[in-house]
Amino acid sequence: MYAFDVVRPSSLDEAVAALGEEDAQALSGGQTLIPTLKQRLAMPSKLVSLTGIADLQGVSADGGTITIGGATPHATVAAEAGSFPALAQLAGNIGDPAVRNRGTIGGSLANNDPSACYPAAALGAGATITTNSRAIAADDYFQGLFTTALDEGEVVTSVSFPVPEKAAYVKFEQPASRFALVGVFVTKSGGDVRVAVTGASNDGVFRWSEAEAALSGNFAPEAIDGLSVSGDDMISDLHGSGAYRAHLVGVMTKRAVAAANG
Repeated sequence: MYAFDVVRPSSLDEAVAALGEEDAQALSGGQTLIPTLKQRLAMPSKLVSLTGIADLQGVSADGGTITIGGATPHATVAAEAGSFPALAQLAGNIGDPAVRNRGTIGGSLANNDPSACYPAAALGAGATITTNSRAIAADDYFQGLFTTALDEGEVVTSVSFPVPEKAAYVKFEQPASRFALVGVFVTKSGGDVRVAVTGASNDGVFRWSEAEAALSGNFAPEAIDGLSVSGDDMISDLHGSGAYRAHLVGVMTKRAVAAANG
């Protein structure tokens, strides 16, 4: 590690002002940032902690929408997002208890790790990511590997999820990290079906449009029989080849649909 300053603002305005200073970096749960600093892959001179800002924490439900503050830990989402069981289940299976009590939903979405779980939930549910300056639809927010629509110094203040009629998240875990080798979040609201896949693609989380079309006509696992994704653009590493991950996309989608149907 190296020397740096830590600022702990008590309001969003203070945090935004601090992030406007040269070489400042937002710190939420720190589950990715701290290891990155230890390896000196990033070396900001100032960290601006967001966890002491009360307005960025908490879970609320209103009119079929559940809204989660950006600095809300995974454990809180798991405990308090009962009106959206698939989301609560997803949060309760991230990492281990230490990770769930420190990591935050805003930090995960801002980092947009290609194997993280929350991006699949946001994209699969058609969530809206709200920042200190605007609201961004999930379809516009995720823009590639570790890349989002966030501008420099922009802070995720909350995430709003429309609660669907049916939903489920299923992931095939890398057993040491509990990241998803492949994770699939499916939702059904009337005739609208969304299928979001994480852990598989070199471009990060994506929607599987062919599966969505098939499931819109018949929301059952067998509806995607014969469909597949190409392994060419899939992650290939020591945990699994691109072809293996492409195969898992189909398997996990079927399991997610079955789980959503109860």
